[in-house]
Amino acid sequence: MSDRFANFREFYPFYLSEHSNRTSRRLHFVGSCGVLALLALAIAQGRPWLLLAALVCGYGFAWVGHFFFEKNRPATFKHPLYSFAGDWVMFKDILTGKIRF
Repeated sequence: MSDRFANFREFYPFYLSEHSNRTSRRLHFVGSCGVLALLALAIAQGRPWLLLAALVCGYGFAWVGHFFFEKNRPATFKHPLYSFAGDWVMFKDILTGKIRF
């Protein structure tokens, strides 16, 4: 598949193909839940350093999924903005049952 995408709609099928392993998708989901929890804590408790913890949590879980289960390189390295959006669209698709968890 091409490394260039005209828009997110073209990118998302590629993104999903890079997340075919169920364990990897679960790790992404857990990491995203951790990000949301840490963001809420950062705001509620006025602790901005938790924003850094949220980044580490989100990317940490995702990258474990890629390196140990998918055996591929995260799309974040070549397509950081589309990949970030893809994480949240996949999170929503898992929550709504569109993607198997």
